[in-house]
Amino acid sequence: MRSSAEAAPLRRGPGNFESWNRCAHFYLGLYLLSFVWLFSFTGLLLNHPRWAFADFWPGRKESTIEQRIERPPAGTDLEQARNILDQLGLQGEIEWTVERGEASRFDFRASRPGRIFEVSTDLGRGQARVRRIEVNGWGVMRMLHTFSGVRADDTRNERDWILTSIWTLTMDAIAAGLAVIVLGSYYMWWRLPQKRVWGLAFLLAGWVLCAVFVSGFNVSL
Repeated sequence: MRSSAEAAPLRRGPGNFESWNRCAHFYLGLYLLSFVWLFSFTGLLLNHPRWAFADFWPGRKESTIEQRIERPPAGTDLEQARNILDQLGLQGEIEWTVERGEASRFDFRASRPGRIFEVSTDLGRGQARVRRIEVNGWGVMRMLHTFSGVRADDTRNERDWILTSIWTLTMDAIAAGLAVIVLGSYYMWWRLPQKRVWGLAFLLAGWVLCAVFVSGFNVSL
């Protein structure tokens, strides 16, 4: 009995779509493997916050330091915050946590996966107080799942750290790569006539279930 591969051989000539599609699956799959595992595992952590080993927040480490700083040069709040971080030897995505009231008071937060720095400054006295919060490896992985530097409901904060921009571009590339692999899978499935019926059944089942979730569980089952 001939195998499915023998029943529907794919051309391997250079430059044809079949050859390109196979290469895309092979190399994109290898490139994306670690990222897919990362987001799959962190998705489980987000979905099951009561798992004991993944409950990273109670085990966080906190410390507070005070340090002398120079008053930053005149400029935007972001420029001044970046200057203060440079003086403190810190890096991260800057977040505005409170409205700036007094000119001499300047408070903000700098965060990165695994570490949060809450910075309170008295520019008049040239004093900065930094509260540092650090979580374990589980916390780092979980934060990576949602770390983007911006929130839809927060217009005050914008992406301002270069590593955040690189990370979000990487996530965009992962999404595009997965889309290429999925579309290529549709093509390879359709090239095998004996697999079309069962393939169509699973495809429709996935579409229906996804439509239920997207519609907010409004579809009656």
